[in-house]
Amino acid sequence: MALTHGIPLSDTERAAIAYLRSPQAIREQCDRLLTLACDRQLAHFRCDLTQLQPTADYVLDVIRESYPDLNVPFHSRWRHFEVDRVSRLALLAEPLKGLDAVEQARIKFDLAVTSVLLDAGAGATWRYREADTGLTFQRSEGLAIASVHLFVAGGFSSDPTRPLQADAAGLSGLAESELAAGFQVSADNPLVGLEGRVTLLQRLGKALYQWPDLFGEEIPRPGHLVDYLLDLAEGDRLSAVTVLQAVLNGMSDIWPGRVAIADLNLGDVWPHSALPNDSIGGGLVPFHKLSQWLTYSLLEPLQELGLEITDLDQLTGLAEYRNGGLCLDLGLLQPNDPAILTTPHPPGSEVIVEWRSLTVSLLDRIAQSIRHSLGMDATQLPLVKILQGGTWTAGRRIAAELRPGGPPPLQILSDGTVF
Repeated sequence: MALTHGIPLSDTERAAIAYLRSPQAIREQCDRLLTLACDRQLAHFRCDLTQLQPTADYVLDVIRESYPDLNVPFHSRWRHFEVDRVSRLALLAEPLKGLDAVEQARIKFDLAVTSVLLDAGAGATWRYREADTGLTFQRSEGLAIASVHLFVAGGFSSDPTRPLQADAAGLSGLAESELAAGFQVSADNPLVGLEGRVTLLQRLGKALYQWPDLFGEEIPRPGHLVDYLLDLAEGDRLSAVTVLQAVLNGMSDIWPGRVAIADLNLGDVWPHSALPNDSIGGGLVPFHKLSQWLTYSLLEPLQELGLEITDLDQLTGLAEYRNGGLCLDLGLLQPNDPAILTTPHPPGSEVIVEWRSLTVSLLDRIAQSIRHSLGMDATQLPLVKILQGGTWTAGRRIAAELRPGGPPPLQILSDGTVF
């Protein structure tokens, strides 16, 4: 059920909002654009399905190299805390001792939420040097490692005696200078979208106050979603879609104002002129990329509490530049005008909306092909594992093979809140 902050809505508006917050809507709207791309009826991209099997084979080779036993973990933020064979979660081990299992899960939710919301593209030049190891990281891994060190240092807590939490007061009062210091940002080490990231966390802090049923009353925290979700579990089973709905309901207000229905901000939802706008929301494409990435990242702490996650494959692939870059670099997607690859585009441009839409739909088809090759089904090899094994890694690899420094083939003018 879509929660709407008491905004007066007609039944039609309420139904449209609920639909646009569903994985079903993501798939259906993206598939509509894929059909047009295959028929060469989109303005910016066409799709060459003869390259589907070669693309799936490339991804499968990457999976087998990284996970020879095919025991692939989820594609989640937790993987980025473990790079270079060092688990930064060891920083939590001693402080978590003596805490009950639910509070440990709350702390992991606090960490995951803040880290994921800081995960938009960092740009090609930003670096983070980890003091403990002397190692230097960039992009998603660098953002993850910077965020976990800032979290452990109490950077998101308003209570110095309880550093391992992200609470409403700590987040809403976060200063840009504090995040810049934690992420080692300087004139020589710029981070794309720094201001947007700070604003996003500040808006999260305010949203925590607004949804006490989701985030708690006394000390509102993302971690209190654990309690909310435990109450919704049916025995020891919890749907991944339920987790996504909780994220979308509780955090829809944090995103910069974009498309809205009856003054309700829809978040990562964008118009495209090729879709028939004959009903409320009909011409819109939802992606909810960071919300789904966050959902994937919240599942493991829930599993540690003994919950079985169901409906996992109802969530979609992530509409981001590594997955999208894979499709472009291997010829599965092709630009109608190669000039679009030479100029950066804002996230709301139809170039980017098309690219993201087609990526979501093609990820499903790549996954189907990989499962067919392995004789596995979606239960044995869900999409979240194929992303990890997988398309995201393969997208990064082919980018590095084709371009110095490995940037994506299509450039986005990021504000720190989308990719």
